[in-house]
Amino acid sequence: MEQTPSQKTSSEQVNDKQDTAVPDTFNTGQIFTIAGGHFVHDTYSAFIAPLLPLLQERLATNYTLTGSLAIFTQLPSLLNPLIGYLADRVSLRYFIILAPGITATLMSSLGIVNNYFVVAMLLLAGGVSIAAFHAPAPAMIGRMAGRRVGTGMSIFMASGELGRTFGPILAVAGVGWFGLEGMWRLMFVGWAVTAVLYYRLHEVSAKTRTKPAGLAEAWPQIRRVFPALGWIMLARAGLLTSLTTYLPLYMEDEVEVSLWLAAAALSILEGAGVAGALLSGTASDRFGRRLVLGGLFFISPLLALAFVYYPGWLAIPLLITLGLTAISPTPVMLAVVQDSFPKHRALANGIYIGLNFLVRGLGIWLVGVLADRFGLTQAFVIGAVAAFLTLPGVWFLPKRTAVVNK
Repeated sequence: MEQTPSQKTSSEQVNDKQDTAVPDTFNTGQIFTIAGGHFVHDTYSAFIAPLLPLLQERLATNYTLTGSLAIFTQLPSLLNPLIGYLADRVSLRYFIILAPGITATLMSSLGIVNNYFVVAMLLLAGGVSIAAFHAPAPAMIGRMAGRRVGTGMSIFMASGELGRTFGPILAVAGVGWFGLEGMWRLMFVGWAVTAVLYYRLHEVSAKTRTKPAGLAEAWPQIRRVFPALGWIMLARAGLLTSLTTYLPLYMEDEVEVSLWLAAAALSILEGAGVAGALLSGTASDRFGRRLVLGGLFFISPLLALAFVYYPGWLAIPLLITLGLTAISPTPVMLAVVQDSFPKHRALANGIYIGLNFLVRGLGIWLVGVLADRFGLTQAFVIGAVAAFLTLPGVWFLPKRTAVVNK
């Protein structure tokens, strides 16, 4: 039988307070260690988009089948809630430690095979590694960020954006150095980073500081927060997948630039996303999550439409501003999740990442179908217009998400 507060001993009451207290310390060293691992991990996971034109040529596939290759990295996101549930109870630090090396191996091996099914299986295995990293890592960041969760998430997400900025350049450079078949040589950097993460993190817990709440206790908050987040993810799926997956194909087929320039366009977008990710989470700590999200969700579709209709000399400035606005909401949404589930951070993060990856997979498929039927330009336009539907979802998010106790 559960004790009431009056029946608990003084020591039990002290322990309860310690469980629910928000630590003050912002552990800079460990946060930047995990962020560095995120940078390298996402550098390799970003190989798929810039290699799609080469894979499309090698495998002789249409836009739907080519874009669907990226979906295979999203399917293991179904495991994220389970991984998050476990991460709240046992430390899954080795998932974080091993993921950069494993992801590097799988993504660098895409050029070895020329069969669609085998490429898909490599990407599916890569998706498992990606899921294993992204479910517990933000929860560990939330644990180490103390009261500055938004800032911690900004650093974490900015490192991932920096990896996705560098990834296309490294992928295309690897093709130039070794050929598509010889890219496997790039994997060794990933394993070197895994060794560094082991040295730095093998004694660090990845569990939440608070005692995990039961699922029954978390369920009302899940029903309150995730429908609004799901609505937002669905509405912006077409815009995001157009920019982050199909942009190299769009630049090569519609704008008619070289593979290097197509990869550079993606790097410019993701590079600006680094600054956007750093700014958005920190700004949301100060001005509020909903205000920041509403502004970003209104501006980014307008910029995407301008990019499609005015692709000339404005292309680079528009890619930069799209990176600042279209990609940067993710740290704020992660902060909403972390704030709303202080006793179930890894589980809630796993649900968010899983839902986000599934919606992203749906968006990749839909944009591919639209591109085959109407062309990539019209697919980009439809995705941008649909993104305006994110705005109603913002106002259904919790009004006060911060757990800071002053």
